[in-house]
Amino acid sequence: MPEVVVYAVAGRSAEQKKALLTGITKVVVDSFGVAAEQVVVQIVESSPDSKSRGGIPFSERQRTS
Repeated sequence: MPEVVVYAVAGRSAEQKKALLTGITKVVVDSFGVAAEQVVVQIVESSPDSKSRGGIPFSERQRTS
């Protein structure tokens, strides 16, 4: 059973997350030749003030998308 874990900063809409989950599942099905029901995808979200890049918290960065 393939399992994919995505780490992301919180703030995406439910629709965006569903699209990601669906897209990743499709790629795994196509690449590994397994049934969609066998694919587990999990999004692990961090609050923007709990994650940084280059020492700058995401809560202090301007979001581009």
